[in-house]
Amino acid sequence: MARVHTPRIFSGIQPSGGLTLGNYLGALRRFVEKQGQVETIYCLVDLHAITVWQEPERLRHQTREAAAAFLAAGIDPAQSVLFVQSHVPAHAELGWMLSCVARVGWMNRMTQFKDKAGKNAEAVSLGLYAYPALMAADILAYRATHVPVGEDQKQHVELTRDIAAKFNHDYGTDFFPSPEPVIEGAATRVMSLRDGTKKMSKSDPSDASRINLTDDADAIAQKIRKARTDADPLPGTMEGLKDRPEARNLVNIHAALSGETPDAVLARFEGQGFGTFKPALADLAVSVLEPITRRMNELMASPDEIDRILLAGAEKADAIASPIVAEAREIMGMIRGAR
Repeated sequence: MARVHTPRIFSGIQPSGGLTLGNYLGALRRFVEKQGQVETIYCLVDLHAITVWQEPERLRHQTREAAAAFLAAGIDPAQSVLFVQSHVPAHAELGWMLSCVARVGWMNRMTQFKDKAGKNAEAVSLGLYAYPALMAADILAYRATHVPVGEDQKQHVELTRDIAAKFNHDYGTDFFPSPEPVIEGAATRVMSLRDGTKKMSKSDPSDASRINLTDDADAIAQKIRKARTDADPLPGTMEGLKDRPEARNLVNIHAALSGETPDAVLARFEGQGFGTFKPALADLAVSVLEPITRRMNELMASPDEIDRILLAGAEKADAIASPIVAEAREIMGMIRGAR
């Protein structure tokens, strides 16, 4: 009889600084919505962050800042497990085990490595090349069944499914589930405010291209007012925005922030220009994001409290992951240890 896997959500965010509106709409808010519906486990993946060099004190600050963003957005440590990846040794251990299951050809197909390494592939860290196996371990250490991701991370979940299937096949078991990527809702891929064909990114040299979760109300409003658009009025449906990427992006952002469909937003603003639409979007964005920024600032003023929450979360995460990794170790033929 096939094993029935308990529904469980796992996702993580790399604490490399500068969380944006895109992170909030595409990830943090989705995470909050899942609380109470199913077991939810959220991780700050600092082991992934060090695949490129990090200034140590800055990495510590960014890890706490990312935790503050989770908490300020509504993640409740009583309902969700929130922790730092390096605090749970099962991630690194299973990452090595699964790197021995994954195939080099699979890694060579990972488009994100090609994008990040560029023409300098021979000089980047081995970790940057192999980290998809660790990402698979992050998910499978909890036998997660669902993984909320952006469209650009879907390939990594597909790789995780391949690794899980090969492990199960090689050892004649159904130990690991085949996790499903969860991509849903308007503005799951928020685009740059300066170029609607590019994803909103903290690495963009122009700060005006993004709304940071640390921006105050004035900065948020100013960036939306100055966002690139066109001179045409808004149509009545999204079909009319097919060749207008900047306009489509702003409508999607409004829809995601307001909880409406993009077509419902357009029905209200049909025939109007951006002189009307942008101030309405700015007011909406400030009303949603300003309380989050304020709460983040309060939390960052108490780093010991953030650390306490993260360590408590790590204990909960370890209690789930350690027995799973111990069983995987035994399946692979390693002698049962003292743990």
